[in-house]
Amino acid sequence: MKFIKKILPFVANRYFIVSLGFVVWMLFFDQRDFFQQRERAAELKKVEDAKKYYQKEIEYTQKQLNNIQNNKAAIEKYARERYLLRREGEEVYLFEDTLHPATK
Repeated sequence: MKFIKKILPFVANRYFIVSLGFVVWMLFFDQRDFFQQRERAAELKKVEDAKKYYQKEIEYTQKQLNNIQNNKAAIEKYARERYLLRREGEEVYLFEDTLHPATK
């Protein structure tokens, strides 16, 4: 009972009521509420991670392109690995990895 008598004047204070209403409004009803901000922050993190991944891929591809443009041995290696090209009289054997589950 003493606890209620101590809290009642504080809760009945108009500034407390207005502040509580403001907090509730901002958390749940506002156009940019708390939950929407969390979703957008998570989405932004995903987009930034994707950006980093693609920037690394671009750098790797640019290095490959530069290497292929300046090195004849790299051109031959790339053609053999990527397009399975071979020289005259040469035999090429391909082995499939049947144990790896991703290839099924």
